[in-house]
Amino acid sequence: MHTDAAFERSAAAETPSSDYDEPPPRVLHIAEPASRTSAAIFASPHSGRAYPADLLSASRLDPLTLRRSEDCFVDDLFGDVPRHGAPLLKALFPRAYCDVNRDPGELDPALFLEAPPLTALSRSPRVNAGLGVIARVVRDGAEIYRRRLPLAEARRRLAELHAPYHAALRGLIDQTLTRFGRAILIDCHSMPSLAAVGGVDIILGDRYGASCAPDFTAFVTRAFAENGFSVGRNNPYAGGYTAETYGNPAKGIHVLQIEVNRAIYLDEQRLERLPAFALVKERLSAVTARIAAYPGP
Repeated sequence: MHTDAAFERSAAAETPSSDYDEPPPRVLHIAEPASRTSAAIFASPHSGRAYPADLLSASRLDPLTLRRSEDCFVDDLFGDVPRHGAPLLKALFPRAYCDVNRDPGELDPALFLEAPPLTALSRSPRVNAGLGVIARVVRDGAEIYRRRLPLAEARRRLAELHAPYHAALRGLIDQTLTRFGRAILIDCHSMPSLAAVGGVDIILGDRYGASCAPDFTAFVTRAFAENGFSVGRNNPYAGGYTAETYGNPAKGIHVLQIEVNRAIYLDEQRLERLPAFALVKERLSAVTARIAAYPGP
């Protein structure tokens, strides 16, 4: 199902990479626990910071502005997950290049030289905002490209990045179901502080109860609160393509999206770790340990 060219695995926690990395030979990394003891799977789809040369040369933006769409250092924040007996899947490529939390049909007609297939997905609110599966803008609305792209470029990125990521994710879910009889997918993200309704530290998205058992969402809410985080639910982030695609509590697959307020760990202008980063990571590790040990749902 996977190819060596598409992904790599390790059984040890990684040291944090540099703030801006060179393009990797592989597009994914799965950090595996030394011993798999948990039905939980953690994923960081938007923390990739290896920017391909073709994106940098085609972009009208400076590197810092281009990085505005990153969930900066979320892979590091959740880096202790393998120590708790669960795998951590990471996309190594940037969200600005291919967004794996979008449907592959969310192709923006305004971005391509040729018209993509006209469907409801090509008219979705996310596409209209320029944030389709191949983004036209970064999160703050700045246009990424100097000129339109050939549609074949979108198809290449979907085949080489989007498809391998979801093949790896589906493989982890299937393996977990076989071994544990259930699978709990935690989709890890960060949010701009301005988007954090009420200034909360964490927003949990369960698609209003459709993507995971309400008891599990309540358990995770308590775990965060007991570790000093303020928590909101579903507003404004209820869960994206991953939660919609894989969440199926009736079949034992539970997906919960976690959004971490960037202001508690990140200088949002410079995209640099704050001094509080280590403490936030430690507190998140305590929460993920409890999630990994959860006996249900």
